[in-house]
Amino acid sequence: MVVQHELLLFAAAFFTLGIIDEFALDCTYLWCRLTGRIRTPRLDEAGLAGIDGLAGRAAVFIPAWEEADVIGPTLVHMLDAWPQDELTVYVGCYRNDVSTMASVVAAVRGDPRVRLVVHGKDGPTSKADCLNRLYAALAEDEQRSGVGARMVVLHDAEDMVDPAALDLLDQALWHAHFVQLPVLALPQRHSPWIGSHYSDEFAEAHGKTLVVRDALGAAIPGAGVGCAIARGSLGQLAHRQGGKPFAEESLTEDYELGLKIAQAGGQGRFLRVRGADGRLIATRAFFPSRLDQSIRQKTRWMHGIALQGWDRLGWDSEPVELWMQLRDRRGPLAAILLVVAYLLVCLVAVGLILEQLGLVEPPPTTPLLSVLFWINFVGLAGRFAARACFTAREYGWRQGLLAIPRTLVSNIVSIMAGRRALAAYVGTLRGAPIVWDKTEHRDHPALVLPGRGTA
Repeated sequence: MVVQHELLLFAAAFFTLGIIDEFALDCTYLWCRLTGRIRTPRLDEAGLAGIDGLAGRAAVFIPAWEEADVIGPTLVHMLDAWPQDELTVYVGCYRNDVSTMASVVAAVRGDPRVRLVVHGKDGPTSKADCLNRLYAALAEDEQRSGVGARMVVLHDAEDMVDPAALDLLDQALWHAHFVQLPVLALPQRHSPWIGSHYSDEFAEAHGKTLVVRDALGAAIPGAGVGCAIARGSLGQLAHRQGGKPFAEESLTEDYELGLKIAQAGGQGRFLRVRGADGRLIATRAFFPSRLDQSIRQKTRWMHGIALQGWDRLGWDSEPVELWMQLRDRRGPLAAILLVVAYLLVCLVAVGLILEQLGLVEPPPTTPLLSVLFWINFVGLAGRFAARACFTAREYGWRQGLLAIPRTLVSNIVSIMAGRRALAAYVGTLRGAPIVWDKTEHRDHPALVLPGRGTA
């Protein structure tokens, strides 16, 4: 019982710190909303009314490895949604991935705005390596034509873009060097728990956390999709890194990209804008619907952001930046605390049974532990309410209510991913290579929501 009490005190204390952190973020969000520093304008308020064409050439990078099932719908929808002549889509495939190349050729229907770039190596290498090959292709085209791109937009092979996104990114780069649009992880009928728990996480992260970062002037990390980089900033980054702007030794090169641009003095922005019909201008996608795939994906995120980020990016001395870095890198610690918490639930349940049988005496509860319990109880209720509200805002109240029990799914995936991330990190310290540990994609939003472009 003494061990149980000490574990309870340990877990309750650390969970209280987490609750204080989330409460501070919630208060900052509410204050900024009340003071007008956070708002979601409509397209006409964002200055897009009457705009005809882009201010310069736009290059879209799509790295692809074994994406034959989704790359076709992505390209068909993108080319229809973005009819601008200034657009060039660079699709990176590997020489040993014939099926993906065939899907690209079939989908583009001879559209001259698409360039298929075949990597000279067998795949998969790393996603950053494929992106660097696309950057080299862009540089070759610019040198040959004498016309430089104004911006580079990053997308994945399974994305469904918004028709207004390209113009919005183009306009935003007049006042910034890096711009990130929200990502909407669409709920999935055939996977209401695993695949759909991403809906809750992204709704809160891209509806609150990144919005607060933008309002406070903190660096904006890239999500890898729906983000645009000013061509000059990308060129400067490439110059500092031997001609390769994307970090091939990182598992989350997209996350690092926005932060590196900020470290170099560039301005990053996170934009939440709605269309005239109320839809959020965002990138829509289906996320992994199987447990093993979800664990693999979150392992890569946790490994790259929390563990590699510590080594590669260090710590900032600015209070706001340090706060956000601590939030980004708490994943492995949170996984350990969740394991302890679930073990304690089991121990408490066993203890209650033994008490009812008269085999043990109930353990004494100290005043400190009682206070921490109440703080955690109120804080947990607040976390459930916040996640339900942010999810309901984008997907309706049914999904908002489901977000509460889906928190358990999110926690289980995080625990399993945390163990794998720590093991993988130790492996890289011993010299293990960085490879593209990607997830499979079979369904595409454009096929489920034909012609709508909204969730």
